[in-house]
Amino acid sequence: MADEIVVGVDGSAAALDAVRWAAEAVRRKVALRLVHATDITSGLDGGLPMPQSFFDELDRAGQEFLADAVRLTGEVPVSTETPFAPAVALLLERSRTARMLALGSSGRSGLTGMLAGSTAVSVAAHASCPVAVVRGRPATGGPVVVGVDGSPTSEEALSVAFDEAAWRAVPLIAVHAWSDAKVALPAPDPGWAEVERDQLRLLAERLAGRRERYPDVRVERVVVRDRPRDELLARSRDAQLVVVGSRGRGGFRGLLLGSTSQALIHQAECPVLVVRPR
Repeated sequence: MADEIVVGVDGSAAALDAVRWAAEAVRRKVALRLVHATDITSGLDGGLPMPQSFFDELDRAGQEFLADAVRLTGEVPVSTETPFAPAVALLLERSRTARMLALGSSGRSGLTGMLAGSTAVSVAAHASCPVAVVRGRPATGGPVVVGVDGSPTSEEALSVAFDEAAWRAVPLIAVHAWSDAKVALPAPDPGWAEVERDQLRLLAERLAGRRERYPDVRVERVVVRDRPRDELLARSRDAQLVVVGSRGRGGFRGLLLGSTSQALIHQAECPVLVVRPR
């Protein structure tokens, strides 16, 4: 695995936000690579051959997008590439060796009114490495928040969240939400206090080994009787990063992105890091 963060650049404001976020992240001594993919199939009409000037113009535009992005990275060493390839396919290929991908929440080709672009959703669903979807306010201050539900992807997300909190020197809030109910939940019954104690104990057990490896990370354990998506979206208002597994215990088997991760990609108020098992 190459120790680099790969950022997708398409000339949009959202992509430039992702470049700024990644340029800050690479101060952890990893490399930064900016990629612009030019999908030539979108410009072909009926399979007719296109003049070389058409390809030259596409390449020139891509180089300009990357030049604008490089100017935002300051003194961070950066490499660039502008291949002729579909964006999703290229990013998924780079995800096989990257430490992380970073994408803007929407791109130049997105439809007006969409909360997140199709590229961000597709890449988060299929990538081989964690995918940061950079959205909301600038990621400064606040804790790292991670959703924990005991699923394999949740365990992967927990490991990544500890690493992020340690590098950023901020607290980690580990959230376990008790219900995936689609309707409003009734007020807690008298037995809720006992359930909460049991869930807090189980959450502490999941955190124990990682806390030994990250002794400087201050951890807050939170158990709530709420839907995971609602609790994590609420906490994104004050967090600098929310980390979540691509798919948890709930939902239909075979889905690559669960409802919680999809909700965060579309609506979170800070950057979201979606973690899939490699």
